[in-house]
Amino acid sequence: MSAGRGRGYPESVSAPEISPGETAVGRLVLAATPMGQAGDASARLCAALRTADVVAAEDTRRARNLAASLDVQIGGRIVSYYDHVESARTPQLVDAVAGGATVLLITDAGMPSVSDPGYTVVRACVDAGLPVTCLPGPSAVTTALALSALPAERFCFDGFAPRKPGARRAWLAELIAQPRTTVFFESPHRLADTLDCAAQVLGSERRAAVCRELTKTHEQVRRGALAELAIWAADGVRGEITVVIEGAPAGSGEPDVQTLAERAEELAAGGMRLKDACAQVCEGLGVSRREVYQAVLDRRR
Repeated sequence: MSAGRGRGYPESVSAPEISPGETAVGRLVLAATPMGQAGDASARLCAALRTADVVAAEDTRRARNLAASLDVQIGGRIVSYYDHVESARTPQLVDAVAGGATVLLITDAGMPSVSDPGYTVVRACVDAGLPVTCLPGPSAVTTALALSALPAERFCFDGFAPRKPGARRAWLAELIAQPRTTVFFESPHRLADTLDCAAQVLGSERRAAVCRELTKTHEQVRRGALAELAIWAADGVRGEITVVIEGAPAGSGEPDVQTLAERAEELAAGGMRLKDACAQVCEGLGVSRREVYQAVLDRRR
């Protein structure tokens, strides 16, 4: 998320005045925003932008641009609500709702709280017994899942892939026996490394789909085996990325030594030292690299 969101706009949050004897009835409204095409905005989102007392936006400038593209005038006060101010601003938003205000929460794209700001204020409002509702709409998770051509009856969403190599490998190891299709977000700069690691941990032939710039002009969906996708991504990929990986085949479990030996041999065939290859395929799996190394030697006899 970029720094400096909301600069130049009012930052305080206040509720409308309540007449003596009048009961305050406010609410928090979560609203999904378009991922790229303004035309995907719902009529209810447009109405909420016009009528909300407070619009809490991940990026106030993008919120105003969205409203302008929809020919909508934001009627209430607009404040920034992004990761670095989320904790500090949440009490203000809760107080506004408690005082009778309708607070509309939007992020740059998709549904608030799904790997975006939102959970903190939703939890706070629920704990305070205040009404929370949602205006459904675009979601990169379900859009990518639908386009992936992979089983979608059961799936899990894992947010953003871990950045550090060790944590990433350990996370992927958790998916080895996961029967559900997995959806996650990834930075374009780390995509090739993540796909390459996934091919090593999950198997080069595990099917996946990389969805880039969903709903936008340059939308692209690349489907194939993890190893193929890793080679493709090595040339460089731009844009916002959502990855979908198929679940483990029925009856599969933790990888055995022979399976890891096969993967180590694949890496060694590509020029990596055998000892390094064995260490890499075993990392985070709780399997002895010495056993894998010996299994490779036995296979070569």
